[in-house]
Amino acid sequence: MKSPCISILLPVRNEECYLPAALDSIFRQTYSQWELIAVDDFSYDRTPEILAGAASNDRRVRVVRPSSPGLVNALNAGLAHCRGELVARMDGDDICHSSRLELQASALDADPGIGMVACVFRHFPRNRIRRGMLAYESWQNSLLIHDEIIRDLFVESPFVHSSVMFRKKLVEDVGGYRDMGWAEDYDLWLRLAGLGIRFAKLAETMLFWRERPERATRNLPAYSPESFRACKAHHLSREFLKGVDVVILAGAGLEGRRWRSVLAREGIGVSLWVDVDPRKVGRTLHGAKIVAPEAVKAGLGKMLITVGTPGAREGVRKWALDTGFREGVDFLCVT
Repeated sequence: MKSPCISILLPVRNEECYLPAALDSIFRQTYSQWELIAVDDFSYDRTPEILAGAASNDRRVRVVRPSSPGLVNALNAGLAHCRGELVARMDGDDICHSSRLELQASALDADPGIGMVACVFRHFPRNRIRRGMLAYESWQNSLLIHDEIIRDLFVESPFVHSSVMFRKKLVEDVGGYRDMGWAEDYDLWLRLAGLGIRFAKLAETMLFWRERPERATRNLPAYSPESFRACKAHHLSREFLKGVDVVILAGAGLEGRRWRSVLAREGIGVSLWVDVDPRKVGRTLHGAKIVAPEAVKAGLGKMLITVGTPGAREGVRKWALDTGFREGVDFLCVT
């Protein structure tokens, strides 16, 4: 078998119910010069048997077993075995469109300046999807070009992990995946962005993301809102807020107070709160004054917008821009 152009990185643990459908979607790809690196993360159901059968039927499939359990260990073990210059992520319970590999590889080939390309996704089965996840799906799928992705990078993860294809060397150069107590994929996006790597997203729906109660993003502490907030603060303190001792927080509600706490752990305090609630204006919160938006001008310091209510973020963003703050330079939306 000649060296593949694309390596599909598939960590899997106890996915006997859904793995056959995921594998079928890989075997149906219109692009055929791939290898599948299936990492069995210490499964104890029929997953090893299913993977062994796939490997015996198709020489492009290789099964890897890491030395110790855990998703990050599985990802890094699999990445080390990937021979392709391009790596496509896939999970054992998702399904990808038959043209996914072909279109993502074409996008990367067409623009050497792009380091990673994702795609629009769709949750399934639809009758299990709640309003919050539908809103997340709509928001994420609206971010198609690099500037849009970077603008909202600290709002939430702009990519489904199993939807991305990246240049292997870039991920190796930043140290691969890390176990930091928060989402390993979001941590990777932020590190790549910090180095100026450019992102893109296919406008076509190329991944179908399975919703189920036992999904890791619903159950593991690393994917909790608190862990995501800690991840954001960690990276902000090393990039956007590097060298900054105090910051303005727009939003003196519960989310803003949570942000004050996580920033304090990074050694960053609050100089000023901005809030539209007249009952709060004029009060002091954790030693900093709460003021109305009209009392704030650009030049007072860097600002984080912690307002995440649907529709409200865009209003606060517009106010900041109209006031003279420059997004990405003077302020960022963080939730």
